[in-house]
Amino acid sequence: MSVVVGTAGHIDHGKTTLLRALTGIDADRLPEERRRGMTIDVGYAHLALGDGREIDFVDVPGHDKLVGNMLVGAGEIDAAMLVIAADDGPRTQTLEHLALLDALAIRSGLAVVTKADAVDPDRVASVVDAVERLLAATSLAGVPVIAASGISGAGLDRVRVALTAIADAVRLESRPPTLGIDRVFSVKGRGLVVTGTLRGGPLERGDRLRVVPGDVPVRVREIQVHGLTVERVDRGGRTALNLAVGDTGELHRGMVLTADPDVVASDRTLVGLASPMRDRTRGRLHLGTAAADVAVGRAGRDALELADGVVATLRLGEALAMRPDDRFVLRRGAAALPVGGIVLDPRPVRGLSRRRQTAERVERLHRAVLAGESARDRVAAARLDLHGALADGRDVPLADGRHVALADDVARAATDAALENVGSGAAGAPLPAVRAAVARSIRGHATLRRDATGIAAAGLVDALVADGRLIRDGDRLHPAAMAPPAPVEADPRLLAAMDRLEAALAVPAPSPLSIAAREAACPEEGIRALTSSGRIVVLEPDLAYATSVYRDLAASALAMAGQAPLTPARFRDATGTSRKYVVAILEDLDRRAILRRTDGGHVPGPKAPHLDQTAR
Repeated sequence: MSVVVGTAGHIDHGKTTLLRALTGIDADRLPEERRRGMTIDVGYAHLALGDGREIDFVDVPGHDKLVGNMLVGAGEIDAAMLVIAADDGPRTQTLEHLALLDALAIRSGLAVVTKADAVDPDRVASVVDAVERLLAATSLAGVPVIAASGISGAGLDRVRVALTAIADAVRLESRPPTLGIDRVFSVKGRGLVVTGTLRGGPLERGDRLRVVPGDVPVRVREIQVHGLTVERVDRGGRTALNLAVGDTGELHRGMVLTADPDVVASDRTLVGLASPMRDRTRGRLHLGTAAADVAVGRAGRDALELADGVVATLRLGEALAMRPDDRFVLRRGAAALPVGGIVLDPRPVRGLSRRRQTAERVERLHRAVLAGESARDRVAAARLDLHGALADGRDVPLADGRHVALADDVARAATDAALENVGSGAAGAPLPAVRAAVARSIRGHATLRRDATGIAAAGLVDALVADGRLIRDGDRLHPAAMAPPAPVEADPRLLAAMDRLEAALAVPAPSPLSIAAREAACPEEGIRALTSSGRIVVLEPDLAYATSVYRDLAASALAMAGQAPLTPARFRDATGTSRKYVVAILEDLDRRAILRRTDGGHVPGPKAPHLDQTAR
């Protein structure tokens, strides 16, 4: 486990010299940096603690013209080490870097007064007092302030003790692996390499990640930590990844590699700000290792019913990777203090859902995000309540492996629509008509993708049947208080026709249901009886299987998907059928989460173990 500590401070105050004394590593990696004696780009070093843990240092530039580069490193740190030279005392970049750390809400760290051997003790004490007063008004209030020298070594033991205490106090977040890219280069004979600070984990060689923005899939060929190749890294720390992907032009600093589904690309985001900002304020947003021009929106379509101005919609000049609870800094030029903030919703409400953006709902989401990692369920619930419906919720599986969820009030209205359309009479209502009514109800309350709306409607109707509030008889729905028409077992001719139809559908590539039913002389009531009794499975209006055959096909698909991602072509070849049949089967299994579609093919889904339920 590694904790990442970022250095900060004015140019020539000894940050790189201090790191070299602590770690033995020169963080000035560029020849121009060594020649000019100043850090130009972000540099890195590491320190091994006695218990096997490590501190990764991010050495950031101190020059005023390189603040953007400073934020590349500061955006990915767990703690800060503010460096102030005893002979100079706090200077311009000291104050600016401290303001940026405060905007990022960095609360763990220490301050080191360097060059303590170059001035008299009274001067050192005076600078220590000044630094303590500066820190008192920021998020770093109360952190240790230590006098030391990178040349003589005085005070370095105290610095190491303070760093160990930081490692003890920092709690690394638990999340899928995510790495903000800060360097991209090629190694001859090995290909593309990226470096960054790994958040979350674990990450293993061979794992697949996606690049955001772009959702480009990549595979991890090799992992290096501090120059050593490892099979696995658990969480945190500086990491280099050798990737299987296209040419280096596809990746650049600011992109993110992740397995976290909550990380998305967005050029419009709902945020909480540390201080109020007026509508149309422009600036530069720094988030992780990325940056983009930004404008604050608080009027028109972005209007929010909050008087304090601490919640706003940001419109970015380009899409950046982000997720709820990401911290950022918004800079408005050298004359204005930076403003910190936190991402509340990477994809804010749109369309009809804007009506739901009330002060109460927005504030509930704001409070939940600020509560941190322990409130993830509250964040998801508040965001769903704000949108009304989400195609990345967790209730009903979509064919692409995502889910759709409905807010409680939207689900209640849709339920009422279903029950009203079924009515109370013995005739009931056609299943497609009820699903269409539910879809209309959902679209009347929230903005949702059309295919997701259809799946949400189907899922809600299925849930009402499963709960016993509706009774399904073939393709008709009846009120729970009324049983469907009496079964037709008494008619031997109909029973024989049903047997003939079931036999005709007991093949991997059956004829269209309408043709098979006509040839078997099986009327609609017989098809309904076969469906409701579970003897046949209807996948599409004109495609059905005998249940026994469908179970075998579903089990075969699941077994093949367990060995390697299953493509329609491979399943088609294995069954000796055509794409029409295998796509319908795979989509049905995806919809019920027995399989899950990925970029490489279908893999076992969250309900994969329940093979006895692959047919209803």
